[in-house]
Amino acid sequence: MDATPPEPQPAPPPLPEALLRPWPVIYVIATGWLVAAVLAFTVPGLHDWRPVTVAGLGVGVLGTSIFLWQRSAVRRGARGAQRGLD
Repeated sequence: MDATPPEPQPAPPPLPEALLRPWPVIYVIATGWLVAAVLAFTVPGLHDWRPVTVAGLGVGVLGTSIFLWQRSAVRRGARGAQRGLD
């Protein structure tokens, strides 16, 4: 039996600041869904896309709302809020 303690695992490096900002991702994805929805409602050949694009916009609004709700809970100090949302 070896009595030496195991080596501690090194801590992972912090993520770059650009990867911690959620707003650019939200803007790009929302713009993509909005462009797809406009095309689905203006180009007659894309009328089959209409339900998908409306659902994509709805899910995006719902997800962004939950993100903002969690972020406000963190800022006001709610006990059950997720941590690390800036």
